[in-house]
Formats: sequence, C-alpha cells, structure tokens
Amino acid sequence: MDKPKEEEAIPQIKPENSLPESPPSFPEKPRFRINLPKGRGVKILAGIGIGLVLLLGAFIVPAYTIYGKAIKVKAAAEKLVEAGKGQNIDAIKTELGSTKASLTELSRSFRLIAWAKFVPFLGLYVSDADFTIKAGGYGLEAAEITLVTIEPYADILGFTGGKVQGAESDGAKTAQERIDFLIQAIPDLIPKADEISQKITLARQELANIDPNRYPVKFRGQAVREKIRRGLAQVDEAATLVSAAKPLLEVSPYLLGIDEERRYLVLFQNDKELRPTGGFITAYSVMKVDKAKFEPVSSNDIYNLDDNYRPSLTVPDPIAAYIKGPYTLSKGWRLRDMNWSPDFAESMALFSQEAAKAGIKGVDGVIAVDTHLLVNLLDAIGEIGVPGFGNFSTKIVPECDCPQVIYELESFADTEGPVVWDPAGTGKIIYAPPNYDNRKKIIGPLMNSILANAMGQPKEKLPNLFEAAFKSVIEKHVLFYLFDETAQSAVEDFNIAGRIKDYSGDFLHINDSNLGGRKSNLYVTQEVEQEITAGKDGTIEKTVTITYKNPMKHDGWLNSVLPNWVRIYVPKGSELIEFTGVEAKEEPYEQFGKTVFAGFFQLRPEGIAKVTVKYKLPFKEKEALALFIQKQPGTDSPLYRIRVGKREEEEFLKSDKEFRLRI
Repeated sequence: MDKPKEEEAIPQIKPENSLPESPPSFPEKPRFRINLPKGRGVKILAGIGIGLVLLLGAFIVPAYTIYGKAIKVKAAAEKLVEAGKGQNIDAIKTELGSTKASLTELSRSFRLIAWAKFVPFLGLYVSDADFTIKAGGYGLEAAEITLVTIEPYADILGFTGGKVQGAESDGAKTAQERIDFLIQAIPDLIPKADEISQKITLARQELANIDPNRYPVKFRGQAVREKIRRGLAQVDEAATLVSAAKPLLEVSPYLLGIDEERRYLVLFQNDKELRPTGGFITAYSVMKVDKAKFEPVSSNDIYNLDDNYRPSLTVPDPIAAYIKGPYTLSKGWRLRDMNWSPDFAESMALFSQEAAKAGIKGVDGVIAVDTHLLVNLLDAIGEIGVPGFGNFSTKIVPECDCPQVIYELESFADTEGPVVWDPAGTGKIIYAPPNYDNRKKIIGPLMNSILANAMGQPKEKLPNLFEAAFKSVIEKHVLFYLFDETAQSAVEDFNIAGRIKDYSGDFLHINDSNLGGRKSNLYVTQEVEQEITAGKDGTIEKTVTITYKNPMKHDGWLNSVLPNWVRIYVPKGSELIEFTGVEAKEEPYEQFGKTVFAGFFQLRPEGIAKVTVKYKLPFKEKEALALFIQKQPGTDSPLYRIRVGKREEEEFLKSDKEFRLRI
C-alpha cells in the first residue's frame, strides 16, 4: 500500500499593509534635560541678571572716569617730585597746589563707587584705593606745613626761590651765620614739627590697612607687591623720623650750648679696626660748644690717656685671650678696649666713669665718630689743608686703594720699630719711630681745619654739608651718650644713641670685634643670608649664614689675618640647633633681653670665612613675621638676603631696618 504523500506547504500571503514584526525592545537611555523654570522663576533669574548688569555698569562707568582722574593725580605727583628735585620753593608750591586739586577731584569721583567696598573680594581693593586717597591727602597737608616751616631756612637744605630769610639772604652768608639763624628759630619749629607728625601719623594709619600680600608679585612684567611694600615701609620710616624729631628739637638748645656752654668728650673710633660700638678707640678730644659754635679744647692719643689710668677692672676673657699684648702680664682692663658692650650707652657709662679717674672731667657727655664722617664731610667740602701736615682729600690712592685721608692717617699713626735709649745712661732717646710719643697728634689740627672750613663755607655748599652730616648720623657713624636724662632720652628716640633695642618680634644683630687684625676691616666685606622655614604648627626655624671676604693681599701693615669675635643677638629663648664656622664658641647666654650666640674665627687675606647658626624661634607664627635688624655702628652697608620659601628680599643695610615677612 502506497504511503500517503505529505501535504504540500501552502505559502501564506501577507496583506500588503501588514507591519513587520517589532524587534526586541530595550530600556530607553535617560536624556540630559535642563528644566527651565517657568513663570515666576524666569522672572527672578531675569531680575538677578539685570541687577548684576546694572551693578556692573554702575561700577565700570564711574570707574573709567575715576581711572582718568587717577592718571591726572599721578602726572601731577610726578611733576611735584621733579619740582622737589629742582629744589625751587616757588615751583614746589605750584605743583603742590596742582596735585592737591587733582587729588580732591579724584576723591569726589571716588564716592560714586564707595558702595563697592562692601562687595566680597572686590571690596578689599576698592577699600585699599580709598585708604590710599585719604593717606595722600594727609601727606599733601604735611607737605604744605613742611614747606611753610622750612621756607625761611630752606637754603640750608639747598632750596632756592620763595622767601628765604627775606632781604638778609645773600651769597655772602656763611654756614655759621645760617646755622645761627636756624638755632634762633627752633622755638617756632617745635609746634610745626608736632603738626607735621600728626598728619603723617594719620597717613600711616590709613596705609596700615593695606595688605601687600593680596596683590600679585608682578603684573605685565612690572613689580607690584614689592613696590607697595617698599612704599608702605617708607611712610613708616618717615612717620617715625618726624615723630622722633620733636624731642630732639626740644633739647637742641641744651645740646648746642645756647643758654650755657657745653663740653663733650669726642672719641675717634677707627672702623678699619672694627670694635663693638664702631671701631677701636684711637684718640680723643674735648670739644667746647657755646651758642652753636664748636671749638676743640684739647686732643690726644688714647694710649697717653691709658698711661694716666690705673686699671681696676678685669678685662673680658675674649679680649685677653686674643689681643694678648698687655693682657699677657695683667688682666687689668685698659680704657682703649672699654667699648666692648654692643650697647653704646652701656659702654660709655663705663668708659666715662673710668676716664674720669685719668683726668677726663667736666664734660656733659660723649660723642663717638668714625672715619666715615670724616670722608663724608671732606666729600662735601673738598680738599683741605692742615698747617704742618699737608693736604687731605677723599681721592682714592693706589697705596691702599682707599681715600687719601685714610691712608695719611694710618701712615701717621704707624709706629712700628724699637725705641732706642742712649747707652751712656743719659735718659735720652737716640732713635724712635716717627710720632711714637703721640701717634694721633694730627687729629686735633685736622678737626680744627675741618670745622673752620665747614663753618666758613658759603651758603651754596650748605646742602652738601647738611646731607653729609645727616647721612653720617643716620647711618650710625656718629653716636651720642649724654649725662642729662632728657637729652639722652631724645637721642635714643631719634635712634642715634647706639642702643640695643627692645623688640617683640624676630630680631637680629650681628656684632664683630677685630681683636688684633691690624686695619683689615678696611677691606673686609660681609654678606648675611637668612633662610626662614615655617612648620604647619607655626614653628619657625632660621638659618643665618654670615660670609666674610677679604679680597686683598697680606701687606703686613694694614691688611693681616683678622681674628674676629662675633656675637649674634636673637630673640630671647631661641633654641640653638647648630653653630658652625667658628674655632671656639661660648654657650648661649642672655644679654639686653636677647639670646646671644658667640664665637671666634679667623679670616685670612684673599680668603673667605663662613659662620652659620641655625636656631628655632621661641614663638610661633603662621601668617606674617615681623623682623627687626640692627646695624652695627662703624660698618658701611652689608648686604642682607632674606628667604622665606621661594620669596626673597635684599637690602644693603645702611641703618636699622624693620621687615614684614609673609610666612
């Protein structure tokens, strides 16, 4: 039986409009959408946007006008500075008035954006601009008072024009006559100094609100932060100087012997043989001052004074150990080495007490000067002649690569060689080195000639003389110690008394003593680097490296091996970590409310010596560090570098200096 055939598949015909089967479905990916507010939300955002635009417009439009007026103030101030350099009273008056008018316009326009001081971030800079404008106003007021005050005596400072001493002013007036006129006017100057001080103090108070650290280091290649910092520091220094000038003016009649003659013991310190207060005491003079007229009474070699003194005090150990000489047989302290304390008042209190036992009595105080004063005055006067001793100038001579006056003084004082007595027993000297009996007898005649030349100069040379004297005083080449308490307080306030200062922040004073190295400080230079490291907890470590260099060859006369005793004064309680570069050192001790690190090293001609001290400060700081550096009297201008992280500051230290450092 045949098998049944399989049924043939009948194809299925789909309708033309039928849809294909749908593919498998997958979950739909979420899409990013911005849900714009509707209705009231849109209005709020639009209002905020419009408000911001209006605020921006309210700031930018007047700011553009203010910028233009600020440019005018800057231009006027530059003209004022140029007029000041020209030293013409009439021109200064004109430019001062113009600058004041421009600043007044700027101040009025600035009110239009004063509201911006309350805007976060932007307000800080707007406030700084306001502080600067107000400070500028006070500064110009101080300048006006100053101009009116100095006008009658302005020729002493080198100014022309205006009403300079009225009809009496003429080219024949000498320095002494002009000084006499100025002294008579002191009672009128004192209240004016007070007014000037008040205005500058107000300016300083305004500027104290400005933080330089919120400004960029540079902008378009121009230094910004450092320029602001230096400007603020200059105002601080000016305010301090003017404030301290008033008490000095008040005691000046006493100092200048207006009512009663004064006598001062003048000590000549040789800074080429550096000692703690400025130099080895090489000679002395008694100076009479009567109604502002100076007259030397007597002068002599310090060794001759020492011959009249019987030592009763024990010399400090470093002097005995390294100078040796007379201290080998006796530890009696000689007068010539008594300026051992870095504090001038402390040294002179001891010296004057002991010098009285050798015959120095009836003086009102002590004035110490060094060779920088001599050179500065001769630079102003020019070459002078000293009867019996020749001519003296500041021309550099090849014999010592130093000013001719320094070379001549050192040559005159050189007494190398034996004293030979008559073998017949007559008691007569048959040979002695030149000037052995009074190595410094040139000092008196030289001082007389300088005073006579200075006081006899025509008034045209007064500005240079005034600048030379002022520079010498400010840079610590002239120091005062006065027995009258009020007068002493005044010179201390003006920082011309050589005191080691109290200071609440970081402090540094480096004090060097040449203990038998001839006059090698004539050639020695000093550089000081301070590396400051701050921890997260505010702990501060400092590394101070002092580099001494003597580039000249040994000559057996001026230049020799320098045996140097160094004392480094830092804040009391500082913890010593490391002290290297010295051959001998003392344990840290305290003096003048400071901790002291002291040690001994030698510097050879054509050599370099480095002394490094690392220590931890006794306090913590996390944001800013106040640092005060005191210069040693007698030094020229050592270079100081201060590093905090990647930031660095440099300063040739000509006088004491305060720094504000960002940690």
